[in-house]
Amino acid sequence: MRARWRLDGKTALITGASRGIGRACAEELAGLGADVLLVARDDVVLEQTRAEIAAAFPQQRVLAMAADLSDEEVRLDLFDWINDLDCGLDLLINNIGGNFRKETLAISGDEIRELFETNVLPAFHLCQLAYPLLARHAAAAIVNIGSVSGITHVRTGVPYGMSKAAIGQLTRNLACEWAADGIRVNAVAPWYIRTARTTPRLAEPSYLDEVLERTPMGRIGEPEEVAAAVAFLCLPAASYITGETIAVDGGFLRYGF
Repeated sequence: MRARWRLDGKTALITGASRGIGRACAEELAGLGADVLLVARDDVVLEQTRAEIAAAFPQQRVLAMAADLSDEEVRLDLFDWINDLDCGLDLLINNIGGNFRKETLAISGDEIRELFETNVLPAFHLCQLAYPLLARHAAAAIVNIGSVSGITHVRTGVPYGMSKAAIGQLTRNLACEWAADGIRVNAVAPWYIRTARTTPRLAEPSYLDEVLERTPMGRIGEPEEVAAAVAFLCLPAASYITGETIAVDGGFLRYGF
């Protein structure tokens, strides 16, 4: 019974792993017994994160590669590195993403392409590249980090919402396509989570008040709360769950009037 709630012997790849939700996911999975492979752009912060997680979980293998995954060649290099490690892969957490806040008529075509090349194409390509390794186990899992903005309107801009809606559809399609290969594919959709990226916006008292008024639980979420949902979807205990998007939103999506 206990094994259903553990990830001993599993190897997880977490992108965007140096800070915020990505780091929290790495810590959560390592705490459950998984070896973790961390990827992020900032090599200095990434190495600091790797060292801290390795110190906290000395029984786990904690490795890192600095990489800008918006570049297709770099994504190929990442999987060359993973294959050279010869550690296999059981879990993939697609967490990288970015945004810029502009109204629709002010957004250029280049900006839209840049956003999709960061938020959507890497997740799709990493799933492709991970497939041969994940399919070996017949008990693998992918968890994509989406957003409530891919489900309903929020003030993050149209292209960001479009990109996160695409992540939701990627999740549903791959779940059906790869179920026979033993690969479960799910997503989580956070609302406002306390990270370095959200801190400046939430520092505006009037805006924070509006956010909290639309959040039934009346507070901002923490990265660890998203990581807990991600970890559950990776566990053997979630073995009959696929194609789902779990909102981690303090009730935001269920708020009526």
